[in-house]
Order: sequence, then C-alpha cells, then structure tokens
Amino acid sequence: MDPDLKALALHPIGIVRTGFAAKDEAPRQAVVADTVDAVIELFPDRNLEHAIEDLAGWERIWVIYWFHRNPGWRPKVLPPRSTTGRKGVLATRSPHRPNPLGLSALRLLRVEGLRLHVSGADMIDGTPVLDIKPYVAYSDAFLESGSGWLAQKDPVADFVVEFIEPAVSQLRWILEKGGPDLRVRAEAILKLGPQPHPYRRIRTTSEGGVLAVKDWRLHFTVEERVIRVHSIHTGYRPAQLAAEDAGPKSAPPLHREFAAANPTATRTERRSPRR
Repeated sequence: MDPDLKALALHPIGIVRTGFAAKDEAPRQAVVADTVDAVIELFPDRNLEHAIEDLAGWERIWVIYWFHRNPGWRPKVLPPRSTTGRKGVLATRSPHRPNPLGLSALRLLRVEGLRLHVSGADMIDGTPVLDIKPYVAYSDAFLESGSGWLAQKDPVADFVVEFIEPAVSQLRWILEKGGPDLRVRAEAILKLGPQPHPYRRIRTTSEGGVLAVKDWRLHFTVEERVIRVHSIHTGYRPAQLAAEDAGPKSAPPLHREFAAANPTATRTERRSPRR
C-alpha cells in the first residue's frame, strides 16, 4: 500500500443536533425518520459562509458523517431484514464499518446562516458532519437497480403499525413530560415484523409481543400483517418503582410518575412458555 494512503486526514465541518442521545434511539434509516427534524450546525471557523450559498434551492441534500460512537467493526453482520444469516458488512448499511462513514439523504427545510434545518435525520446528537452535497434526482436515483440479497424481500410489504388506546394517550403523556418519542422508533422497528430478533429487542409473551425501546415496553398484538400497539409499560419492576431513594436500583422519577398514573402498566408481563 502507498504510505500516503495508510491514513487520511478528515476534519469535521459541523455537527448534527437531534433529539437522539443514544444509538438505540435513532432510526436505522433516514427514510423511516421523515418527520424527525434536526439542525446541522456548521463550524464558524471553517469559512463556510460562501460554501453554502445556493444550497437553499435544493430540496434534499446528501450528508456524509462519522459514526463517532462505533469504535470497531466486523467483516460480517446480521442486518435487521436478513432472514438467512449474517452478511458481508460491505453488502449492508450497517454503521459498524471499516471506516465508520455514514450517508443520509435529508430533506433541507431552510438555511439560517450556518444552521441547516433538515428532516429525516437518523443520526444521534453530536454526530460530526464531514461533507454536504446536493441530492440530484436524475443522477442519484436508479429505481430499477437490483437489490442483492434483499431482492427476495423487496416484494414483501412492510407490516402496518397501528397505535390504539391506551397506547396513544400514554405515548403523548411520556412525550409531554419530556420523555423520548417512542412512537417513531417503535414504528420503524415493527414495520420489519414482529418476530424476535437480536437487534429489535422483541420478545413474545403469553398475551402477544413486547418491544423494548430503552427502558419502556410497548405491548402489541398481531393480526395477519397488522401490528397494533395497545399499551405502554415501564420496564422497571414494582420494587424499583416503590423505592423512594435515588439509588442505582430505583426507577427514574418519570417512570414512577408514569406507574402512578397507569397502575396496570408495570413490568408484569410473562414470557410465552418454551416449546
């Protein structure tokens, strides 16, 4: 290898500001986060004022960024849509890559100085941005391209995800109290199917299925290809909810308040028996 190619210097031009503090909160693809707004804050010391002139006329932009929370990678990974085992990482969109580069096509809402307001963000807060390019529809979209190992799954439509009461009111309550937006994350995961999967944190119970999103549990039932999320439970046990101190084994205040307002929404679900 040419010695000059052993290491390449990259310097971020800005960071992404989103509501996702942890990796498991962020959507897996920008296309499933179309309603998620974010801001790209460009660094003032990079002299980018003139570099972003004329950018406001584009509807979408490519954002190239660095997966700064991913220290390592593996040659083979298990993608969420794979039903036939692990795949070579370069044949997937996994964030754990030889060089942790990310690429997302985001909708550009407006430009305010060095702040780019976008939607469809699938990055966590603080993600370093390396470059921005305009999305050119006639040259960037190849709708008839083959889909490799995904080809056999492409004709299969996503599951329809519905939220019914009391889940709708509970999700609204959590959001209004400053909690996470569980709905976006849950819908993105459940669209892929209700089957247990290492990355989806789904398990079956005697009543149906449970999806874990952070320390919340979303209970759902399945009818053909429709998944109905009917209730939200806290992931903490009754003893943790009853603890009054702020020790490591006690539940956070938000969960204690939620359990008080929803007495039946504590962690009482049972796993389905092993066969």
